[in-house]
Amino acid sequence: MRQSFQFHLQGLRCGSCVGRVEKALSALPGVQSVSVNLATETATIDGDVLGHVLLQTVQQAGYQVVTQQVQYQISGLSCGSCVRRVEQALLQLPQVVTAEVNLATGQLSLTLLAELSAADIQAQLPAQYQLQLPQVPAPISAPTTQKPAFYQTEEFNLLAIALLTLPLVLPMFGMAFGQDWMLPALWQWLLASPVQFYFGRRFYRSGWSALKAYTGNMDLLVALGTSAAYGLSLYLWWSFDGHHGVPHLYFESSSAVISLVLFGKYLEQRAKQRTTCALTALAQLQPDTAWRWQQQQWQLVTAAAVVPSDRLLVKPGERVPADGIIVRGQSQLDEALITGESMPVAKSVGDPVIGGAVNLDGVLELTVTHIGAESTLAKIIRLVEQAQGAKAPIQALVDRISAVFVPAVLLIAVATLLAWGLASGNWQQGILNAVAVLVIACPCALGLATPAAIMAGTGTAARFGILVKDARALEHAKTINMVVFDKTGTLTHGRPDLVQLTAFDGNDDADKSRLLQQAAALQQYSEHPLAKAILSKAADANIPLLTASDFQLVPGRGISARIAEDSLFLGSSRWMTELGLNLPMNAVNSTATTVSWLAKRRSKDITLLGLFCFTDQLKPQAVEAVRKLQQQGIQVAMLTGDNQQSAADIAAQLQLDSYQAEVLPQGKAAFIAAQQQAGFRVAMVGDGVNDAPALAQADLGIAMASGTEVAVSTAAFTLMRNDPALVSAALQIAQLTYRKISQNLFWAFFFNLLGIPLAALGYLNPVIAGAAMASSSLLVISNALLLQRWHPQTGHSSN
Repeated sequence: MRQSFQFHLQGLRCGSCVGRVEKALSALPGVQSVSVNLATETATIDGDVLGHVLLQTVQQAGYQVVTQQVQYQISGLSCGSCVRRVEQALLQLPQVVTAEVNLATGQLSLTLLAELSAADIQAQLPAQYQLQLPQVPAPISAPTTQKPAFYQTEEFNLLAIALLTLPLVLPMFGMAFGQDWMLPALWQWLLASPVQFYFGRRFYRSGWSALKAYTGNMDLLVALGTSAAYGLSLYLWWSFDGHHGVPHLYFESSSAVISLVLFGKYLEQRAKQRTTCALTALAQLQPDTAWRWQQQQWQLVTAAAVVPSDRLLVKPGERVPADGIIVRGQSQLDEALITGESMPVAKSVGDPVIGGAVNLDGVLELTVTHIGAESTLAKIIRLVEQAQGAKAPIQALVDRISAVFVPAVLLIAVATLLAWGLASGNWQQGILNAVAVLVIACPCALGLATPAAIMAGTGTAARFGILVKDARALEHAKTINMVVFDKTGTLTHGRPDLVQLTAFDGNDDADKSRLLQQAAALQQYSEHPLAKAILSKAADANIPLLTASDFQLVPGRGISARIAEDSLFLGSSRWMTELGLNLPMNAVNSTATTVSWLAKRRSKDITLLGLFCFTDQLKPQAVEAVRKLQQQGIQVAMLTGDNQQSAADIAAQLQLDSYQAEVLPQGKAAFIAAQQQAGFRVAMVGDGVNDAPALAQADLGIAMASGTEVAVSTAAFTLMRNDPALVSAALQIAQLTYRKISQNLFWAFFFNLLGIPLAALGYLNPVIAGAAMASSSLLVISNALLLQRWHPQTGHSSN
């Protein structure tokens, strides 16, 4: 069963680690694609492979997989064969490493690589076994762990390392002032050994794993470099003849390098956590409890126990526990962390609400529509995780470089040692310079340059209601020079009003009512905005619906049905012309943006019955949205199925560069293709089913989240607010993110291209090299974090 999912790794140190894991996983039968993210230490797998095989493969490569234990109750078990059947079925899921069923208690224990919903587990089980949710939810993304004692923390390790290393390093500063603070060799050895072999043991373990896999990583370079300095010190101490004072040892170099690298890694980890702050904030929106109506009273239950159709109560100040529809009450809701909308949104009966939103003032009762993985919040988190775990196309070059980086550095270090030793006879200096080469040549910055920027950029975008599906979209966005908008629901509100009703057989009230009744009968099962406008007008006039049959939807044209002996057709001017009718266009209201005609066929004769004119108001942000894009040097076009006159009026109001009216769904994709042939890089913005072909054809698809599921799933960008001004903001954050990627890669290459030659030539001692190496990783992460200062209203950011 082919699936795409993500799991967490431990032990990744640098870009070569990424390449090593990807190579191992890609070699597995059934794996279609693999992407490993160094910044988040996650692997994304697409394919058909068993969970225990993935775990074993990663471990054989020298790394660890983060797993989680979850428990459920199972009903329907009767004997030992049931146990084996359930276990074997669940082991076929790639997220499951182990599955154990206790027949006596009916408890199922799973070891998971990645989050797996109860619905997915139930779907995998044979029909006679039913899964029951645990009483206390334990989400995989937030396992409950006890806070470790201080002596087990990273902070304690750093403090201990500093106390051991400072007495070794301080004499170096004393020498600058003519002071001799050098400790005896024995004391230097006693201080340096715990740093080298206890606090630095992680470098040996990781380096040894790399060697066993016939590859290399950053930890191997550090282990070799510090061991060389430590070993040289032991040799000089052992060979010292006891004359001329204390021998010059290099224990301070090995200890200082390990201290600096570990301190840099600690700061790097803290900085990486900041790049995921948007995702963490989203994950914390889901409340733990909910007030549910049961047994004729409101009872407090766990949020995990809520199911669709439950009735929930949300008090002022509480978060909405799940997606739903308001059935009683009205209030202001704060949806800022979900949609990016800073102002509270008024909600009343019939309005949808999103799980995680904050109820500000009123008391609301709602009926649950979606929970768990199907909720809006869960979908947003999945999209953000998917984007943060993806690789930009430029990362492929970095991965190829990282694969040969460590072997190349080892060769340079050996060449440095031999060159200094053979040319000058100063083997001691040759060893120190080779150590400096090994230490400064850290591939971490290369591995973090791209994912750190993507994580910060996509996380910041999500905070303002802009969801990026994958990293490839970022590269496409930076080249966009034309944006094409669908009109209805994108530039306009998508809620047209019926402003003109003309009956051609007579235009008194009775004729209009009969015409409206016929049109409403055709539209009674439609969800189209024009249909809703007609049905709303009929309901206001208390007009009963006629019985209709033989409904037929003609995409891009209209709808037909049979009422009594007549076949009725309601649709566009184009369709009426194709049916052979001459249309009295002079009867159309000049303010109409959309026109529909009603025609009747009896026997072979077809006659025009009436005219419906609709007006769909422009969104107040539409003019500003177009202006901002044009200020960025981007041409703006509009596509619509409306008539030429209404399209021309809107194009004039918005001052568009071009537009096309009376366009069928397939015509939208053709228009996009024609612009691409003309040399434009096109972004398409839409929200409907008929926009999906154009969204797929465009270089960049941008969907309004208020639109259909088809449009959202086809697009690379999703805008959580129904605001066209976010299109400009989405392109801005994408361009800035890609700029950060370029800047980070420049600095990563700059450190190595400049540092390695300087170290080889003897201009950098190992301590300075270690500090530079740690600084390179911090620099690229700090540079990426500047994206968090971006704000869509001003477009301001630090570059």
